[in-house]
Amino acid sequence: MEFTRRETLALGAGAALMTVLPMRAHAALDDLIAEFTGGADIGDAGIELTTPEIAENGNTVPIEVSAPGAVAIAVYAAGNPTPPVATFKFGELAASQTASTRIRLAGTQDVVAIAQLADGSFARAANTVKVTIGGCGG
Repeated sequence: MEFTRRETLALGAGAALMTVLPMRAHAALDDLIAEFTGGADIGDAGIELTTPEIAENGNTVPIEVSAPGAVAIAVYAAGNPTPPVATFKFGELAASQTASTRIRLAGTQDVVAIAQLADGSFARAANTVKVTIGGCGG
């Protein structure tokens, strides 16, 4: 099998792009989190994220997030083409700062939840979900 110079350059460019793409996706998630937090430090205590360890179908993965005293909670799927999944905002009269939903995951990846607490601090929780059948075209 012989390749032309143009085909060889295209294959090389594609290979180079594939090695850089995962780093850019992770950087994009960090940028989204920094946008939500305003660059503030993030703690580990004060938020609980419940996800299944293994999801047989990535189209409907149940999650629950809870952060007593939270004003807002943002949920991200690190490996999805569009990482922001949901943002939940809680008013003063909210009975509890808990939310549950079903999300779509492209494949095995981390689900990250960031809570903005009433005192202005932020908390982070992350779980890895193993997906056997991807939901975003996977």
